[in-house]
Amino acid sequence: MDEKTLATLEYPKVLARLAERCAFSGSEKLARGLHPTITLETARRWQAETTEARRLLETRPNTTIGGAHDIRQQAEATLRGVVLPIPEILDVKNTLIAARELARLFERTQEQFPVLTEIASRLPQPPGLIDAITKVISDRGDIHDHASPRLSTIRRELRIVHDRLLSRMQRMLNDPDVSPYLQDNLITTRDGRYVIPLRADFKGKVKSIVHDQSSSGATLFVEPIGVIDLNNEYRQLQLDERDEEHRILAELCAKIATHAEPLIWMVETIADLDLAFAKAKYAEDLAATEPRLHPFPRMGSVPPREPDQPRAGELHPGSIIRLEGARHPLLNPNTVVPIDILLDPNTYALIITGPNTGGKTVSLKTVGLLALMAQSGLHLPVDPGSEITVFENIFADIGDEQSIEQSLSTFSGHITNIIRILEEADPHTLVLFDELGSGTDPQEGAALASSILTHLLDRSITTFVATHYPELKTYALQRSGVVNASVEFDVETLRPTYRLIIGLPGVSNALTIARRLGLPEKIVNAARAGLPQQELQAADLLSEIHQQRDLLRKTRADAEKARTDVTRLRDDLLKRLETLEDERREVLEKARRQAAARLEEVEEEVRELRRQLARARQPLEIVEEVAQKVETLEDQVSVPTEREFPTAVPSPAEQVRRPLKLGDKVRLRSLGALGVITTLGEDEAEVQIGMMRVRTRLSELVRGGDVESSPTSPEQTKTRRKKKVVERELATAVSQPAVPGIELDLRGQRVEEALEKLNDYVDRGYLAQAPFVRIIHGKGTGKLRDAVRETLRKNPKVSKFETGLDGEGGDGVTVVKFVE
Repeated sequence: MDEKTLATLEYPKVLARLAERCAFSGSEKLARGLHPTITLETARRWQAETTEARRLLETRPNTTIGGAHDIRQQAEATLRGVVLPIPEILDVKNTLIAARELARLFERTQEQFPVLTEIASRLPQPPGLIDAITKVISDRGDIHDHASPRLSTIRRELRIVHDRLLSRMQRMLNDPDVSPYLQDNLITTRDGRYVIPLRADFKGKVKSIVHDQSSSGATLFVEPIGVIDLNNEYRQLQLDERDEEHRILAELCAKIATHAEPLIWMVETIADLDLAFAKAKYAEDLAATEPRLHPFPRMGSVPPREPDQPRAGELHPGSIIRLEGARHPLLNPNTVVPIDILLDPNTYALIITGPNTGGKTVSLKTVGLLALMAQSGLHLPVDPGSEITVFENIFADIGDEQSIEQSLSTFSGHITNIIRILEEADPHTLVLFDELGSGTDPQEGAALASSILTHLLDRSITTFVATHYPELKTYALQRSGVVNASVEFDVETLRPTYRLIIGLPGVSNALTIARRLGLPEKIVNAARAGLPQQELQAADLLSEIHQQRDLLRKTRADAEKARTDVTRLRDDLLKRLETLEDERREVLEKARRQAAARLEEVEEEVRELRRQLARARQPLEIVEEVAQKVETLEDQVSVPTEREFPTAVPSPAEQVRRPLKLGDKVRLRSLGALGVITTLGEDEAEVQIGMMRVRTRLSELVRGGDVESSPTSPEQTKTRRKKKVVERELATAVSQPAVPGIELDLRGQRVEEALEKLNDYVDRGYLAQAPFVRIIHGKGTGKLRDAVRETLRKNPKVSKFETGLDGEGGDGVTVVKFVE
């Protein structure tokens, strides 16, 4: 990509704003060095990374790279035998932890974010390095006593000698033969040795070694003869401690050196992820959208176009530029005026005319800068549905090319740059010219501009030109593949509106402006009379077209505002109805659960009554009639409360986008069965399918479909009742246990008794091929919970277990899944 053009279009300023959103120096360096790609595959992959990062930060706003640091220099230093300071070793540890957390995050969400997961899969995990650093250094940056046996011994002896030394010196301070000669009753240090402050007048009264004196000379800091041996021993132990700490750190850095290359890869991968996060944040700040990217068609193929539109000869390069609501990313988002840059399928050149400071140059820069951003993986500040071709190069001649050093005038500077562009441009490039042919005689400049433009069009080069020359307006009408455009000017306020109007050339408002500014009417009329009549008529016609266009745009804006208001009111109403539906479903579900619990009690009472009657040899007909009614009621209350949509139901597409909620009707892909969501977690849900409850991942669920309710016809109820009776008889007839329920309640039991029941229950659940079971152990002190989970961990029939969801009892419940 042309470096001069990057600077001309202010691309580095965009990268600077991107770098501000990076979390550490590694990604910041990547951002500042980001270069637009010229390959479609890379550009699309980068765009996909940004899109996924935006979805990730939207659903998990707290996602960051943690405490990662750019530790590449430190890793390389360890290869040279350098012993890193403790803060830098902790940076290595924190970066490893950040990489581990990112890897775990994308392992859990790989189906949602496949592109980012591919990047995260490159994160290496040097085995044991985090533990090795943690074992040696605390989070506060201290080396642990247990970092080595020798360090532990040295520090123990150091504390003992330290206490003895201070104890002896304290006795000296309190000695009546010494204390009168002291300046203060305190112990201090000089050059690593403990000393006491002695008055200079009594220098010979205390046998000691002088280490220092105060600035006034009135106080001497002396080491008494009686503590020299202890001071020596203490100092030697300090040196031993320092040497042992250095040896430990050197050993730790040698271990880091063995993983230096993976650590460098890890930092580069984290930088790639953080750059994607930064792009996502920048896109959110710009209210940007992902553009649709197109390749240039193969040689001889026809560029995409509407079937009823003819081609502009055989010269169209196949480029596509459709940027609706485009906004310059460096302008104030609150004041910038969006423009529509739409080239129809027959057009590959645009000539923009209009007054000075009207926005012609900004329009050119917007096109070029957005093309660069699209090829850098940045979302564009445009309306959804915008699309653009991936160009192999972009050239721009914008601004004053005057050079004092090279003795070039403005015109010469422009021509020199244009010559370079003409030599390097080809059909796969985009060329932007501001004030083409300016800086010289207007007549010659217009002729030169027309000739250059013809040369570019004949070579099938996509071109945008801003100009004042009226001759180029006529050129656009005569040449296929070229369209006029203009920047709008409000003659009422005498200010530009900065809107770009494609299809109409700019209108000269010189006479109108002069009249409004107070130029005498006689002079204005004389000037008007001096213009060709045909030109005046064309100007009046253009003015009328512009006025009608303004009226149409205002009407369309009013209609759009009305539609937006209606949509907002509709969405607000749907949200309120959703809230009411949540409350309705919660009340009904609570009542259903209460009824189910009461029916279970009644069923147990019926079973007890049946046993009593059987022992008394009494007839069971009355009890059986009650049991049948209880089973009928059970069938009714077992159906979960379904979510009902209001009359103003969202469209199918909106329903698919809406997050799953309790009570939603869903289809389980793996079974092809319909059910209702009864429990909902972050990644999993529990679905009731008929009388069976199934726990599955959210990705396995598809919203929609009519869920068949449980059979309630007499024949179906009778069949189900017979099946239950047969199961009970079989369970009684044979010695093996019946199929266990979905839950085992161990609350209130001793650990030994609970574990015995747990093992039996797990065996029966495994034999029954249950999809999962719940163990209710309660929270309490956690002793029973820990014992249950330790037993499950050792059981070969258990594939995994996890804490229950909030609706299942949270930490008081463990959900067990069996080996298949």
